[in-house]
Amino acid sequence: MGQRSLIYSSVARGTVIVAEYSEFTGNFADIALQCLQKLPATNNKFSYNTDGHTFNYLSHNGFTYCVVAVESISRQVAMGFLERIMEDFTKRFDATRAAAAAPNSLNKEFGPKLKEHMEYCVEHQEEINKLAKVKAQVSQVQQVMRANIDQVL
Repeated sequence: MGQRSLIYSSVARGTVIVAEYSEFTGNFADIALQCLQKLPATNNKFSYNTDGHTFNYLSHNGFTYCVVAVESISRQVAMGFLERIMEDFTKRFDATRAAAAAPNSLNKEFGPKLKEHMEYCVEHQEEINKLAKVKAQVSQVQQVMRANIDQVL
């Protein structure tokens, strides 16, 4: 399969990793877990750079989605990947099952999906970047519209 731009990914509930995937050996999982323990519990996006890699996180509704990428991968691709796995994870696992999942208990079921999404995002980086730009433009238009509505009110 060759060298990948996306190296490691995981889904965590709080600080408990319920699913993860990587084709590579290394301490990526350990560093990702250390960063995870320091993240605020709010719905947000975070990125940390270290040793030529970025550790990217998307926190939403008590779950944190993580991807470790080589530094040359754009932030849009990493965040696009995280949004894809968040959507897939929430569709596959209802709140009760996800909230009760033991550490790494969803690896067998969701690990292959993490791999599939990683491959797709690496192979379609240009498409993901374009989609991110369109989403940013829509967000800007929404902000202007809200400001205009506030002024009218």
